[in-house]
Amino acid sequence: MTTDRNTTADNHSLAATDSPCVAVCTTLYDDICRGCGRTAMEVANWVFLTEAEKADIWKRIKAQGYPRRNNK
Repeated sequence: MTTDRNTTADNHSLAATDSPCVAVCTTLYDDICRGCGRTAMEVANWVFLTEAEKADIWKRIKAQGYPRRNNK
């Protein structure tokens, strides 16, 4: 039996907005990233979270004004 890698990859491809990371990573003063608003544990475990867990995090961080590209 052969597996079509392209079909498998397409079925599991990430949405453009999957991760809230904006490449402004810092948790210098606490456990919250100043760029995306996620905790260090959420960042580290993002790829293992369910879509529902990711949606809950997105909802929380957007309500808090994240993600941010600058911290003015």
